Amino acid sequence: MAGMALCVGNGTSRSAAKLAYCCKGGRGILNSRLCIFSERPSNTVVFSVGAGGFCRATGVRFASRLAWGRTVDARFRNNTLVAAGAAMVAGVIAGFCHFQKAEMASRIAKDIEGERAILEKCKEFMSAPVTDIEVLQQRKEDMSTRMEMLIMETQAAFCRALEEVDGGKFKVDRWQRKEGGGGISCVLQDGKVFEKAGVNVSVVYGSLTEEAAKQMRSRGKVLKGKDGKLPFRAMGVSSVIHPHNPHIPTVHFNYRYFEIEEEDGSKQWWFGGGTDLTPVYINQDDAAHFHGTLKEACDKHHAQYYPDFKKWCDRYFYVRHRDETRGIGGIFFDDLDGPSQEEAFGFVRSCAQTVVPCYVPIVRKHLSDSFTAAEKEWQQVRRGRYVEFNLVYDRGVKFGLATPGSRIESILMSLPLTARWEYMHEPPKGSREAEMLEVLRNPKDWV
Repeated sequence: MAGMALCVGNGTSRSAAKLAYCCKGGRGILNSRLCIFSERPSNTVVFSVGAGGFCRATGVRFASRLAWGRTVDARFRNNTLVAAGAAMVAGVIAGFCHFQKAEMASRIAKDIEGERAILEKCKEFMSAPVTDIEVLQQRKEDMSTRMEMLIMETQAAFCRALEEVDGGKFKVDRWQRKEGGGGISCVLQDGKVFEKAGVNVSVVYGSLTEEAAKQMRSRGKVLKGKDGKLPFRAMGVSSVIHPHNPHIPTVHFNYRYFEIEEEDGSKQWWFGGGTDLTPVYINQDDAAHFHGTLKEACDKHHAQYYPDFKKWCDRYFYVRHRDETRGIGGIFFDDLDGPSQEEAFGFVRSCAQTVVPCYVPIVRKHLSDSFTAAEKEWQQVRRGRYVEFNLVYDRGVKFGLATPGSRIESILMSLPLTARWEYMHEPPKGSREAEMLEVLRNPKDWV
């Protein structure tokens, strides 16, 4: 039936448009155009083959041209030819009808299931997504939609877990960016366990500034804009948690997706992110648990991911002017655009799903630990180092500050509520503080 074009609908203009299926080819036994639509409440199927007579017995309107050019028509005297042609057309119709009804039902069920899944997931989020739900449903297969759903899920899971530990509630703050997009900032401040806890989601789009594009080009990205503009779409989830107790570490994670449309309409995309731990006092078991959880997630995708991204993390979270790392690291990666988009997304999803199990057990373990005024003071000094890195080196903070319309409160949410800078501070030799400093100056393997 190579010469046949077939269209199918299920009774609604939206589904008919969405599920239309056309198949075109060269000559065959039939050289006709067949349209099938079910536009009646009773789901009666009306078939049209070209233009011509109507078969009342079957509800089929048809006229067909045979391959050698003779037209089948009720006026023909050769009733045998008419009957054979009618039987042939009816057989074709019945076969395609059966196939297309099954395919149509499968597609409709899949569409409904996908839209319902998005709607049900949205009910569990801290807020409605940045992008309108109907748009997400319409574009449910797009990577930008799948990534937005992932970052919303990650935000909700982490916030719920921290609320359970702290007993407090996150303040949910939605914001919009006039240049395009917006975000959802969730902040818990002055809680029982957490002095300041923030979990942000942002979905922004527009055109890259020359400064932002220059930063990307410096990392090897060859980007060709149109009229000096680079349309982009960026989204991510980021979090920084600063506990009261100096024996509970600070944690940071960020997972993001970036998409740029170039002059010829093609797109460049990449993922980035990571999770890292910044303790005030070193604890071998905590470090092993944290790194072991991340390694397990990485190993599901590639044996080299953990060792490579662990080293990258130690290099990235490095306070050069202090000659020390910010903490004991974790994993970090950027510009991840392979081996395929699907595989890269799967890896990012695995990493995002570790943020609760790699951190919350450590928090629970140290909830009742006592601490002294001197230990609290050391925590404040270490927080000062954290601030220095974020404001001087952190790529996300620099990108946010360079992007027009960015929300400063959300960008600087990563900073602690309190910190301390002491002139020429150096811990006593042999102290636990000195032990911590030694690890920061000489990163080690934990698993």
